[in-house]
This record gives sequence, structure tokens and C-alpha cells, in this order.
Amino acid sequence: MRYMKKTWLLVFSIPCIGFGLLPFQGCVVQKAEAQTSGPGVSSMPLLPPGQTNNKPKVYMTTDISPSGLTAVYQALEQQPSGKVAVKLSTGEPGNTHYLSPDLIKGLVQQVKGTIVECNTAYGGRRASTALHYQVAKDHGFTAIAPVVILDEKGDLPLPVTGGKHLKQDYVGARFSEYDFHIVLSHFKGHQMGGFGGALKNMSIGYGSARGKAWIHSAGKSFTNPWGGAQNAFLESMAEAAKAVSDAADGKILYINVMNHLSVDCDCNGRPAAPTTADIGILASLDPVALDQACVDLVYAAPDGKDLIERIESRNGLLTIDHAAAIGLGSKAYELVTLHG
Repeated sequence: MRYMKKTWLLVFSIPCIGFGLLPFQGCVVQKAEAQTSGPGVSSMPLLPPGQTNNKPKVYMTTDISPSGLTAVYQALEQQPSGKVAVKLSTGEPGNTHYLSPDLIKGLVQQVKGTIVECNTAYGGRRASTALHYQVAKDHGFTAIAPVVILDEKGDLPLPVTGGKHLKQDYVGARFSEYDFHIVLSHFKGHQMGGFGGALKNMSIGYGSARGKAWIHSAGKSFTNPWGGAQNAFLESMAEAAKAVSDAADGKILYINVMNHLSVDCDCNGRPAAPTTADIGILASLDPVALDQACVDLVYAAPDGKDLIERIESRNGLLTIDHAAAIGLGSKAYELVTLHG
């Protein structure tokens, strides 16, 4: 029996910011359609009975727990086979906001997954393979599943189609060992990208240490990630994400966990304390729709001010815009909330 057969769906009506309406007004129905029409704004009109659309679905639960994570995964109705990579951030030492092994253990073991990561390009405790494996152990990931640092054997070029800045993306060489990818991201702010979600986890996250510098510099340097033009960096993240998606050839899915919503990323060893309350877990087969839905929820949150300021001060929405423009996914989506 498929999970959705005994599920009620709640339509969210996410208002335009500034109109003083309460978020999440709606009624229990079977479908809701979401279309974005500006930064952080979604309109979700009800569909007539029996009417369908071709917009990608984004499934959501407010239950941030192992069962909630399993629920959104099952809603996608995918059956990974072969070697399954679960891409997440192991978190810089000192940071406690990264995804908890207790939260993800059930899903990772259900799919017989291997947790995969790549080394950093900015120093820290995860800049070398040996130290990175130790951090993965210290943070509890090796206790729940095998862990592989994908660029421990160098990197692998992936072609970028339709790119404005990049012709190739450089991921960890062991990327090619996996048959299916689950991009399991902690959605939060980011000090350079404005926010981090599926698109960042696919691009910077899968990037080797050299590949990270390549993206940050918009294809100008393998060694220096700093000082490049901000918009070129944001667009390069979208292009690198598309290279990963294309290489996976449909054998990939995306989950964002919206908790510990600091304005800083998990790569920061001293992140700011979250000022936005936990929101939920979202999943989709479309990474653009997924990140757009998460951004919309932040804009609708009554306490989202600090995170919104971080996103806008870095022009972070450009990553989503460029990803949609080059064909990675859709900014319009159908939000489906799971109950029971």
C-alpha cells in the first residue's frame, strides 16, 4: 500500500510579506498549487476536484523526527537500488546544528546508504581526509552507517550544460561509485550564499576541495575560493548543481530539514544562535522547487526576519533563479502537507 492513500493534505496560503495576514491559512483538501511570483512569495490557489497539474510536488511535514523524515521520503515513491549515497554535511567541530545522526539513522539504514562528503577548501578540521573521517566519527555518523570522503582519491570532472560561467564541475572521484543519490540537506542561512539547501549541498557539497574553489571563483581558480564576484559565485553554484543532477540521470532525490535555522551554515564552527523557529521537513524530486518552497516558508514565518536579511544581503535568491533559468528545475510547485 502506498503511503499517500491514507493521508490528508492541508493547503497552505502563504501571504505576501507586509500585508499582515497570518501564514498557513487554509482548509483540508486534496491538492494545492503553488506558484512563485517574486522573492519569497507564493500564491497557492485551490484546484477544482479532479484537476491536476504538471508542477513538481514538494512534500512537507512539521514532524521533525525519524518518522517524519521517513514519511516525506516515502511520499516520493522512489525505490533506490544499487549503492546509495546519502549526501550531507558532517558539520565543522564547534557547530551543533548539523543533522543529528539520531534523526537520520532510520532512513539511512532503510536504504542501506553510505554517508558521503567532500573535504573543505577553507581550512578547518575537515580540510584533510584523515581529519575529516575523525570529525565524522566524533559527530556520530560512523556509528550509524559507512562514511566515505568522496575526494579522498582526487576529483572527477562533470560536464556543465547551458552554463554561463562553468563548463565543468569537479566532484569527489568516488561519486562515480554510487548508483543512487539522496541529497539530505540541513536548510539554514549561509554567510556567503545567503542560504544553504539542496542546491548548495549538490554543488559546493559534492565539490572536491578543488571543485569548491572552482565554484567560488566562477571557474577561475582551483586553489583560491575567495574574492570572486558574488553573483558569478551564486550562478556557478546553480551550474554545478545541474552537473550533479545530470550525472545522476534521474536516480536522485532531495530532502531539506528546516531546523536549527541559524543565519550561518554548518561549516561555521561558531554559528549564530537560531532566531527562526523550526519549520519542518520537505522533500521533492525537483531541487529548485524544494529550495523555493523552503525560502517561501521562511518569508512566511513570523520570526524569519534575520534569515531573510541574510538571504537578501547576499542576493541568495539568484541561485534559485539561475538554476531555473538553465533548466535544473521549476520555481513553481505544488505543496503537499502530510498528516498521519
